[in-house]
Amino acid sequence: MQSILNFLTAVKVNNNREWFQDNKPVFEEAKSSFEEFVNILILKIKEFDNTIDVSSAKECTYRIYRDVRFSKNKEPYKPNFGAYIAKGGRKSEFAGYYIHIESGASFAGGGIYCPQPEVLKSVRDDIYNDSGNIKKIINEPIFKTVFPEMYGEKLKTAPRGFPKNFPDIQLLNYKSYTVITSLTNEDLTAGDFLDNLLSIFKTQKPFNDYLNGVITG
Repeated sequence: MQSILNFLTAVKVNNNREWFQDNKPVFEEAKSSFEEFVNILILKIKEFDNTIDVSSAKECTYRIYRDVRFSKNKEPYKPNFGAYIAKGGRKSEFAGYYIHIESGASFAGGGIYCPQPEVLKSVRDDIYNDSGNIKKIINEPIFKTVFPEMYGEKLKTAPRGFPKNFPDIQLLNYKSYTVITSLTNEDLTAGDFLDNLLSIFKTQKPFNDYLNGVITG
């Protein structure tokens, strides 16, 4: 993992095509190392989550190349590697497990990020009908220690079609239903990193199970 961090740190400092082309072999080595790690991670996650149907990192990892066409940030490369392990792979609408490697800004977690409107409406409907289902999960002591709060943007007022005086309105206002926990560079390079990461994902699994249960009806 240290070689991956070294490369990604260098990308942050040298985010231009000339440097990247000169260091393409270093990128390929770092990319290969990350994919090897993700391949192992997939197998380990499958041991406790039988909904995962992907078999290789290539189904789960994201390209390092940024789409700068509509972005003010014209840097051509992402300074991170990421993988989303879920039923259907990285483009899945199902809740899954995400690992983000970026020097000084790594994290792990998952859920559903910016879901389609009908999926988001289904989750909100379920919470409105019985908020106890999700509250039981996110307020469980171990879960709350790893994931103190849900992550992501929230509406400033109640979603359309829901009453503003709903007691758990804050749970309806999320645009995504995701949780994350930060990882330091020291976490990533520790000998027990894989075990610790799997522990994070096992803690997260009930959250994914809840969301996927709502998605599948």
